[in-house]
Amino acid sequence: MKLGIGTYAFMWSIGFPGAAPTKPMSAFELLAKAMELGVKVVQYGPNLPLDSLSKDDLLTLLTMAAANGISIEIGTQGLDPNHLRGQIEFAIKVGSRLLRTTTEGPDGIAVPPEEMREKILEVVPSLVKNDVFLAIENGRVPASTLADLVGSANSPYVGITLDTVNSLAIPEGPEQVADLLSKHAKSLHVKDFNVERLWHRMGFSVQGRPAGGGQLNVPRLLERLENSAPDLNAILELWPPEQATLEDTIRLENAWAAESITYLRNYISD
Repeated sequence: MKLGIGTYAFMWSIGFPGAAPTKPMSAFELLAKAMELGVKVVQYGPNLPLDSLSKDDLLTLLTMAAANGISIEIGTQGLDPNHLRGQIEFAIKVGSRLLRTTTEGPDGIAVPPEEMREKILEVVPSLVKNDVFLAIENGRVPASTLADLVGSANSPYVGITLDTVNSLAIPEGPEQVADLLSKHAKSLHVKDFNVERLWHRMGFSVQGRPAGGGQLNVPRLLERLENSAPDLNAILELWPPEQATLEDTIRLENAWAAESITYLRNYISD
């Protein structure tokens, strides 16, 4: 297991609608951050896609990553077979054996499970031919359904990106999700959190925390995955709460990233 960072560890720095930094973090700056933190994997998601770079810039970034011993992974959205086949080809181009995706496309809509199954099966030959692993992230689809979909593909090239917090939206807790999906995991998103009861006791608040600072049982999770999926990479993601200004939020995000990597080094030595 190797430790890495992903674009969703720096969402505020990269920017998104409603939160646009004066100087958004670039793909090169994320790579430089990985070098600063001493991690060996960078996972570029659809919020900072590498296929938007020019040919020359992409070559420069890949050369820089290779010179520093950093592996590149890529991510996209949705299960459209034509789109996924194109992303598989791009994965080969950048040297990524992993393609992370979601059950929902860019429109946020997930098709029925049976249609998902058909779409997944349609891209299996391309995955096998190119030796690329498709890792579908949990989130809005129940973990049991996702496990069934992946299992029905009957291919070692189809698996899961196990995110520790996303499924709270359904709601399903991290222990339940890990129990059902760890044997299928090809990638891990380490994202810590804290659930607090509101002062009036009528509801709860879910907030992100730096790794090791919340309620996620990180040692237990990593031990389970070392036993079931030892070859996957652990990618840090963060949910820093919004501060008084965007600049303050970005400073918090960077502080949490450094704190999280220091903590995770207690368990992942590369």
